[in-house]
Amino acid sequence: MTAADPRRRTPWPGLAFVLLLALGAAFRQPAPAAAQAAASAAPAIAPAVHEVAYGPDPAQRFDIHLPRQPKGAPTIFYVHGGGWRRGDKAMRGLIEAKQKRWTAAGAVVISTNYRMLPDTDPLEQARDIARAIAKAQDTVASLGGDPDGFVLMGHSAGAHLIGLVAASPAMIRQAGVKPWRASVLLDGGAIDTEATMQGRGRKLSLFDAAFGKDPAYWRAASPLAQLNARTAPVLAVCASGRRDSCPANRLFLDKAARLGTRTQLLEKPMSHMEINRDLGEDNDYTREVEAFLRSVGVPLRS
Repeated sequence: MTAADPRRRTPWPGLAFVLLLALGAAFRQPAPAAAQAAASAAPAIAPAVHEVAYGPDPAQRFDIHLPRQPKGAPTIFYVHGGGWRRGDKAMRGLIEAKQKRWTAAGAVVISTNYRMLPDTDPLEQARDIARAIAKAQDTVASLGGDPDGFVLMGHSAGAHLIGLVAASPAMIRQAGVKPWRASVLLDGGAIDTEATMQGRGRKLSLFDAAFGKDPAYWRAASPLAQLNARTAPVLAVCASGRRDSCPANRLFLDKAARLGTRTQLLEKPMSHMEINRDLGEDNDYTREVEAFLRSVGVPLRS
């Protein structure tokens, strides 16, 4: 029996290596049907943020987050709070959960900035919001979304501004705002601006800086005082532990209902910040807000 020639190598290890590569490629490249099924099952994650200008000032900008299929999509248009003085459309903890949940549910989500104190008073801030809404409706329409399927939503000072826009037909008309489906006021501040400015023994430094000393201005900037006609359905969420929040929001809703507006109040045992931060998370509170929106014709997917 002769010894094997060491220069002659069996072909099997090389063949095995080639076979393994082929198998790996086959597993990495699913069949077209399987790939399509995987794509359709994937969550609808919003693409990169697009910033849109609605005026010449650097603060007159909004961010737009799109669902996978924007055609016919409703829009949730969000206004941040911050005492009419501070805040930003992309503040951490304010918009992430909302845009992830609602773009996955098939909606466009927009978060806007606006000019603020000390250079811009709340009445002009509300006009900024009206301009932003009109621009957003045109932008959504150009992308194939539903320009009438808008939900206006704001927190704290942002809720005051949304309430003031909703209550001001002249402001809406001047900005070119089209009809919208609903307004959602998240623990709005100074909804009854006149009562807020009368003080009730509270420290008013925040409100003094925003609304000044002139009672005529208080009335002009008050959503409650300016509300004199039917508007889109209104959902108000209020922190039940805050002394003025639920009473003022209830007054606003009661007046709106007398004018023929559909209204709903959610009194929540939550803090002022939790009412904003927790909306969009997977919880009963978010589902309550979504149930209201679906009931007024906003087609959010479950």
